[in-house]
Amino acid sequence: MQVITSKDNSIIKHIKKLKEKKYRDENNEYIIEGIKLIKEAIQEKAKIKQIIICEDCEKNLEIDKELIYEIAKENCIYVTKKIFESITDVTNPQGILAIIEKNNIEVQINNNIQEINSKEDIIVALDGVQDPGNLGTILRTVDSIGLTQILVSKDTADSYNPKVVRSTMGAIFRIKIIECENLENTLKMLKEKKFSILATSLQTKNSIYDVDYNKTVVVIGNESKGVTENIQKIADKKVKIPMLGKTESLNASVATGIVLYEYVRQKIQGKKGKNV
Repeated sequence: MQVITSKDNSIIKHIKKLKEKKYRDENNEYIIEGIKLIKEAIQEKAKIKQIIICEDCEKNLEIDKELIYEIAKENCIYVTKKIFESITDVTNPQGILAIIEKNNIEVQINNNIQEINSKEDIIVALDGVQDPGNLGTILRTVDSIGLTQILVSKDTADSYNPKVVRSTMGAIFRIKIIECENLENTLKMLKEKKFSILATSLQTKNSIYDVDYNKTVVVIGNESKGVTENIQKIADKKVKIPMLGKTESLNASVATGIVLYEYVRQKIQGKKGKNV
């Protein structure tokens, strides 16, 4: 078994560079770390390029036999503890990480709308969400209600930032991330597909409980500026979350969860009504 001991090894240099967005984009790859994420990647049949294991940490890894068997099928390399500590992004690393091929699709200037699944009755679009933790939690929430895609504007935080990936808790493997060159144009094309555009806004009296979410694109805006003015102008509906206290706005990921679970409530209520 060959063990990498040099920080100048080409694989080690490649992993370190994958911490940069530009390099991730150029190579269409990103890093995941930890037993849980690697197990999810294998279960979801993510395209695993390589698994890197800390030789000195291997005996302390609590991996079940079935997962060890699946990991052994992949292209694995071993590194010393010192080398692993130079490439990890985690404070207390478990000693295992992997290079994964990205699953995103970039909608170029011509807005190839066919890449978007218009059969889903609700689509989430992010308009300039900047915080990686918010983005990761939103992806996890989108996955939790059974959606398989999300639209993100070009100025939204990188979905493959290590903090985002960790925050998704595995949802990154199940959600198709569609990066829109021009989100406004993409939304206009979805309107032609009979979707209504719903923007979150403080400048409205309409509550999230006042609208029907069927065939709707829910647009979540930047943490401080909200949904951009151009997208507000093309929105068919504007809603806000009613608040009884003095706080005027909520964290973007919390707001997304509240809106999406109102959609879930309506969907469940509709099914119950059909069964009556």
